[in-house]
Amino acid sequence: MEKRTSLIIGASGGIATAIIKRVISQQNSDVIAISRSTTDNIKINSQKLHWLSSDNTETSILSTVKTINDMGIEIDNIIITNGVLHNNVVKPEKRLEDINADQLRHYYDINTIIPMLWLRHLLLNLSLSGSCSIAVLSARIGSIEDNQIGGWYGYRSSKAALNMLLKTLAIEWQRRHPGVSFLSFHPGTTDTALSAPFQANVAKEKLFTPDFVAEQLLSIMTKSDNATNIQFLDWAGKEVPW
Repeated sequence: MEKRTSLIIGASGGIATAIIKRVISQQNSDVIAISRSTTDNIKINSQKLHWLSSDNTETSILSTVKTINDMGIEIDNIIITNGVLHNNVVKPEKRLEDINADQLRHYYDINTIIPMLWLRHLLLNLSLSGSCSIAVLSARIGSIEDNQIGGWYGYRSSKAALNMLLKTLAIEWQRRHPGVSFLSFHPGTTDTALSAPFQANVAKEKLFTPDFVAEQLLSIMTKSDNATNIQFLDWAGKEVPW
């Protein structure tokens, strides 16, 4: 069996950590993990795991991609988990009066621009396997058609923009590298720091563990064929309307 290598970006988060653990537990599967700090690798100790640091600026992204390229490794899977819902800079807007330019820029920078900069430099510079699968964590709330209750302007629209960029990229890449498939993935409400302030009204059976979400995502990616080169799916493998 040939060795397969997965690249995980935003590797310090709860879902990403669970993905890494699952992948390295598989036979002949290595992981290159990228996060802001190399101290994150203390969480997982494995010779199958290569940890790199990047602060997600374009200069840093270029440097990190060059480091991977110099390894001479063919990439089979790419999973991008970067995202923000709330922090000391932003929180979801409940009404029009809550919108401000700085907060919108912050949402778009992390949820939309950074993932696309990674994809730009990864796809143009790395050696990809003949059937490379790429998954990016999106959200059902980014579905324009599914928007029934409004609110959360910045998070909602930054994920919708991410979905549009991914779909546009997939159309182009079907011509340039038809073996690459894309997945915009809705993980559901997962018990991580991102959802912590919003879990009070979530039914117990609807609050997923990171390990469950990792299992579902990897299963969907394994079953993916290249007939449909981009899909917007939830944790259960069901289509989410764009």
